[in-house]
Amino acid sequence: MRSGALALRGVTFFLAAARRYRSAVGQANNTKNKAKGKKMSEKDGKCMPKVLENIKKGYPIFQGIDRTVFREVLHNTFDIVTENTLMERIFCVWDKQNYGLITVENWFNGLSLYLKGTISKQIDYCFAVYDLNADGYISKEEMFQLLSPPQDEDPDESVKDLVDIVMRKFDKDKDGKVSLADFRETVEEEPLLLEAFGRCLPSEKSKTTFLTTLKS
Repeated sequence: MRSGALALRGVTFFLAAARRYRSAVGQANNTKNKAKGKKMSEKDGKCMPKVLENIKKGYPIFQGIDRTVFREVLHNTFDIVTENTLMERIFCVWDKQNYGLITVENWFNGLSLYLKGTISKQIDYCFAVYDLNADGYISKEEMFQLLSPPQDEDPDESVKDLVDIVMRKFDKDKDGKVSLADFRETVEEEPLLLEAFGRCLPSEKSKTTFLTTLKS
């Protein structure tokens, strides 16, 4: 009974956050009408390639959480405050079907990882977030982007030195890039390095608070 009640509360929480996306169908149709002759921006192309395709085929647009609401939820509920690049990657990793919004299924999958994910699942998740171009590796260039201060297009020598140190630490097979296997081995040796490239998991305090809220 309790698990069922928690599930219902979770759905309620999700739907409340998703109300801001109720105008998605109309906006998406407007986007469709404007799509001809207009090039999609790089940001839109990262996580939304299926949205216009689904509209064109007549598929329904699912209710869900958009980027703005998602950022607010992670900030206010799970104490995750990070810069735009990392937040965009977190959104993309949650949005597994590339719909451009977090559906209820993805919402519960993400919550499951956040609240009770094993260390192995957390390693997979963090690596996917840090792999900015989703090519299966964390390159030195991606490390620069992740470890540099926001709006710093030309990392100073201290950041470059830090990247060199981190690369030597994570690059187990010495091929100049960090694979999932490299990342996993390093984190298993030193668990504190799980979020070495930026915060993307909730704090223990925020998890406890969230679960308490659902149970109340």
